Amino acid sequence: MQSAAKQGLVIVGNSAVLKLGFRPFFAGAAIFSLLSSLLWLGIYVSGWSWQPGGLAAVSWHAHEMIFGYAMAVIAGFLLTAVKNWTGVQTLHGYPLLVLFLLWFAARCLLLFGGTGMLAWAAVADLLFNLLLLVALAYPVFKVRQFKQLGILSKVLLLLLANLLFYIGVLAPYPWGLQAGLYSGVYLVLALIFVMSRRVVPFFIERGLGGGVTLKNRAWMDGASLLLFVAFWLADILQPDSLLVAGLAAGLCVLHGVRLAGWYAAGIWKQPLLWVLLLAYVAVVVGFALKAAVAVFAISPLLALHAFTYGGIGLFTLGIMARVTLGHTGRNILEPPPAVVWIFGLIVVGSIVRVFLPLLDSTHYVFWIGLSQLLWVSAFALFLLAFMPMLLQPRADGQPG
Repeated sequence: MQSAAKQGLVIVGNSAVLKLGFRPFFAGAAIFSLLSSLLWLGIYVSGWSWQPGGLAAVSWHAHEMIFGYAMAVIAGFLLTAVKNWTGVQTLHGYPLLVLFLLWFAARCLLLFGGTGMLAWAAVADLLFNLLLLVALAYPVFKVRQFKQLGILSKVLLLLLANLLFYIGVLAPYPWGLQAGLYSGVYLVLALIFVMSRRVVPFFIERGLGGGVTLKNRAWMDGASLLLFVAFWLADILQPDSLLVAGLAAGLCVLHGVRLAGWYAAGIWKQPLLWVLLLAYVAVVVGFALKAAVAVFAISPLLALHAFTYGGIGLFTLGIMARVTLGHTGRNILEPPPAVVWIFGLIVVGSIVRVFLPLLDSTHYVFWIGLSQLLWVSAFALFLLAFMPMLLQPRADGQPG
């Protein structure tokens, strides 16, 4: 009996899904996004009275899309990327399973645990954040690749933002809830800016066969970083003020110029390229809408969902598709035909979520419901197309 149990444990530890971080975390992120969005659809549109984790439903939804879904994608991507950058094996087998189960436990406790389990959910969630940071820092410091400290600092700040959220819901500091959530959104955007600068021009140049050369400008990197830090702090301390509007307008211009410099006509033939550019477009639009909040008194939720639904949603799906194809031994230049529909549904959904309420607020609930259905449909298609790749060994027989 013991021998059979040990053999079973060995099989689990050596299964394909635990070979590299992207596998369990991308699968978990997609499944969780689909199910939690269906639940949010029922709560918001159908009026279900469920309060997940004893939280206000809108707080649960916001937290879980940032620190549940997006954080899982970040974990999967960085555990895979850091291995490539440093040449040091990152978590795999049972250590990877333990990290994933901490993430999963936090999601379950927040969803089903009720108010009495909220503190335990916080422990599991923050321990996941901490162990992820350690797992990423170890190979970076082992090979002294200190240029990755910018990435590690953002993972650390995400941990602190999550802590701030839990302080807001567990202690008499309610300001922590909103500050933690908005800090989480802006830190995920900061990671998108860093990774976009590193990979988008490279992906476009390689994807178009070297017929185009794209450049990054150092002055723009510095200016956009300083403005973004100021914008983040201003929106925490003086939400939607004229100062925030001015900083957002500056960021809109800077990132719009960067985006224009990355554009090449040939990207429209390759969905894994245009999805990243459209995600960046959504973020630029978000800055424009953020500026309009103070000037034209539009709802700040429109800018927020341009950042999250359009920007983070498109970027994370694009990265998950690309990494899954590349790290399972498949041709990234020949993705499954479903990717056009997957990305297209999010593009349409972001338009429905952000612009239609601006044009017709009388049907606001309908637009929210429709955008959620489009999001759910996109992730259902992603799971159909990519889940077999995530669960099965590499197509080329290589490890990973």
